[in-house]
This record gives sequence, C-alpha cells and structure tokens, in this order.
Amino acid sequence: MGESSNSSASYIHMVQHLIEKCLIFHMSKEECMEALSKHANIKPVITSTVWNELEKENKEFFEDYAKAKSKDDRMSEEETSQMIQKIISDSSKDDNRKKLTVTSTLYDRRIHSDHSQPYV
Repeated sequence: MGESSNSSASYIHMVQHLIEKCLIFHMSKEECMEALSKHANIKPVITSTVWNELEKENKEFFEDYAKAKSKDDRMSEEETSQMIQKIISDSSKDDNRKKLTVTSTLYDRRIHSDHSQPYV
C-alpha cells in the first residue's frame, strides 16, 4: 500500500504542477481542465479536485487571480495547445521536480513581467 500511496501523491503533485503552469498562462479552471484532459490524459474530475484544493489553501491568491483573469483575453486554441505540449515536454524532462506552491508572488511576477515572454 505504501507504494500505491506514493504513486498517488506523485500523480497529484504532477497535476498540481501542471495546474500551476496553467495559472501562469492565465488559464481558467475550465481551460485548464480541457487542456490537461486533451494533452496529458488527466481526467477533468482530477484536475477540478486538485484545483479546488489549491483554491482552499490559497483563497486570497485565487480571488486576485479571478479579478485579473476577467480582464485578460482568452488564448487561442493553437496557443493553448502549443503551450501545454511544451509544459508536458518540460515536465517529463524534470525528474527532480519539486512541489510548487501557488503564491501571489508568482502571480505578481507574471503580471509585472513582459507579457510577450511567458514566465516559466
């Protein structure tokens, strides 16, 4: 059972990592669920559950994120597809991935950075 729970925790951390990447690119929960389903074969219910837990743990961040998101334009499907493929490719190369914490600092750096260059 220990191996199974380690595998589950690792999977959840991977989903969290991908969600955090989606957040950096200002994707909505629905856009993130769709992208991870399409490009990483992650069931939308899994993405939704992990997203909801992140929201509970980072209430203030997500409130600010929602306000800023409402002002942003949606990414095109082609841009979303290219970005998710890059994220997945980069994630598979990173064997020593550390658990990332979604913070308002990360979001602030993205907001104040040059919007033509994604902050990754």
